[in-house]
Amino acid sequence: MNAKLKPDWAGEDLLSRCVNLMIQTKPIYALMKHQARQVIIKTAEKKGVPWRENYEKFQASGIKEKLGEVINPDVVYPDYYQVPFHAYPEGNLCWKAAFEAPSATYSMGLRVWPKEKDLTWEVAQERLRSSFHQVLANSKYHPPQVKDILDIGCSVGISTLTLHRYYQDKQTDAVRTVGLDLSPYMLAVAKEIDVKGEISQWLHARAENTGLPDDSFDLVTLQFVTHELPGTASKQIFQEVLRLLRPGGCIALVDNNPKSPVIQNLPPVLFTLMKSTEPWSDDYYTFDIEETLHSVGFKEPVTVASDPRHRTIIAKKPN
Repeated sequence: MNAKLKPDWAGEDLLSRCVNLMIQTKPIYALMKHQARQVIIKTAEKKGVPWRENYEKFQASGIKEKLGEVINPDVVYPDYYQVPFHAYPEGNLCWKAAFEAPSATYSMGLRVWPKEKDLTWEVAQERLRSSFHQVLANSKYHPPQVKDILDIGCSVGISTLTLHRYYQDKQTDAVRTVGLDLSPYMLAVAKEIDVKGEISQWLHARAENTGLPDDSFDLVTLQFVTHELPGTASKQIFQEVLRLLRPGGCIALVDNNPKSPVIQNLPPVLFTLMKSTEPWSDDYYTFDIEETLHSVGFKEPVTVASDPRHRTIIAKKPN
């Protein structure tokens, strides 16, 4: 029997509509949002992630005074970005989301392998990142040389730094890596985490219109970004990436896998909580990324299940 293309709790299926109706009911939504947040915090703290201590450290660091170093006053935030998600009323456009993002990222890694009781958050995070890097490096579309990298939707830079170090360790020539995000709050934290100044630029810009030069990157990544976007925005970003890549360069995405048995069989409590904090879930799980990449001009994409919950999709810009 062929695997289902998406979970029953996403899209226009009856189960999905029932969940959406619950989310649209304000008292129920408020409860679900609170519960979703508690699940993430408890997962982190149970495995030794000092959630509250990490928050307090950033709060006391003086980062807030450095916002002007990263913010681009010309950025106009699209409507899809100005909605509540991840249990924050302001989405990513607030300090609380930015200060909690590293701990939430470590918690996300742990939730990929929930049955491994002795798994530490450090090992889970390394496994999560390296699985993506290995699939990318072994792809038939991997560029022969990677000198310039753009990480779109970089958040607080954890994905950007690990990706940069992976390629820098593989070659003697210097690698130029740029992290781009729409939240200046996230970028301010990214600069704080990048204590050695390994990343060439932390760029506050819209991914649909970066302002970067044509043919300027060998590799562009979107790591756990597309599930936070409506399909129309994803398509515009893919078109922009095609412009930014050099001929023979590639785009690589890693995100939730709609065909994953783990994703499709999430307990009702978990998928309801997840949808309550991810407003574009239905759009994502019914959006054909591979077809869209091909339609905007990339070669036929390659898709690999890179861990139990996620897939990596790689496509090449024609020479």
